[in-house]
Amino acid sequence: MNENHIEIVGLIAAFLTTASFLPQVYKTWITKDVSSLSLPMFLMFFLGVVMWLIYGIFIKSIPIIIANTITVISSFILVYFKIKYNKN
Repeated sequence: MNENHIEIVGLIAAFLTTASFLPQVYKTWITKDVSSLSLPMFLMFFLGVVMWLIYGIFIKSIPIIIANTITVISSFILVYFKIKYNKN
């Protein structure tokens, strides 16, 4: 595989994994139901995605940068919703 094909595989993977996360953000935003979301898990996830973003920037990988930028924003929104809408 040449570099263009590898980059295309990365972009497709980035799109699929990032897009799969967005329905949860939308559903939580509409319903304001955060009871099934684990705050510790989402905080760890958020920090992990931030680290992936930093890694992507260091290696200059466009698919990693794009996917993780969108996922950082999405996961931050879910953490915010969990804190704002949590009834416990």
